[in-house]
Amino acid sequence: MIQVEDIKKQYDDRIILDHFSLQIPKGKITSLIGPNGAGKSTLLSVISRLAEKDGGKILIEEKDLKNYKSNELAKKLSILKQTNELNLKLTVGELVAFGRFPHSKGQVSCLDREKIKQALEFLSLEDLEHAYIDELSGGQRQRAFLAMVVAQDTEYILLDEPLNNLDMKHSVQIMKILRRLADELGKTIVIVIHEINFASNYSDFIVAMKDGKIEYFDETNLVIDQDKLNQVFGINFEIMESNGKKICNYFNL
Repeated sequence: MIQVEDIKKQYDDRIILDHFSLQIPKGKITSLIGPNGAGKSTLLSVISRLAEKDGGKILIEEKDLKNYKSNELAKKLSILKQTNELNLKLTVGELVAFGRFPHSKGQVSCLDREKIKQALEFLSLEDLEHAYIDELSGGQRQRAFLAMVVAQDTEYILLDEPLNNLDMKHSVQIMKILRRLADELGKTIVIVIHEINFASNYSDFIVAMKDGKIEYFDETNLVIDQDKLNQVFGINFEIMESNGKKICNYFNL
């Protein structure tokens, strides 16, 4: 599992993560919610070693993050950032193949080819394998990047706002894929998400953050609560239940 212990991160005099501690449940989807500036994306960057922490420690399977070699870490943990810009003319298949680099070092084996094939199938991208990334729709492009992460075959997957700029149909599609990754493949997924209803319907656990600290961390149905969400976001939530699911509506106080 991933253990975050007393992490501190600041930029100049601004504290982003304030002695932050969290134990991420294994094999589940954990969503990070909270207002802008809460430290959600910074937390993912620190866990993935894309950003240097200013204090505390992170353990992945009881081993200190600082003791992982880069290639070793890339076999254990993958991250998909909010913006993914490519300056290369790549096909979907070529992009997905990049996910195997920590394993193949550029010498693609039969196992690598099988993992690439499985990732394309899992994301229903077989028909687009030879299409160019820059010719895809936003939803197709996001699925292609997610397929690259699936091909990397890490136990831990960190996603920073994967629904950003996607319409409702493609957002549902992505969340269903994440649910399958956890349920069928046992992946541990941590996702930064602003869409509270998607977090409510697809997450196992929710971390509600504010000002670099955890306000609430529990099973989803215990955090999706009117008073708790009002406190975290500073707006007025109204929560209804339909077919056992909670639906959140909100408006400014």
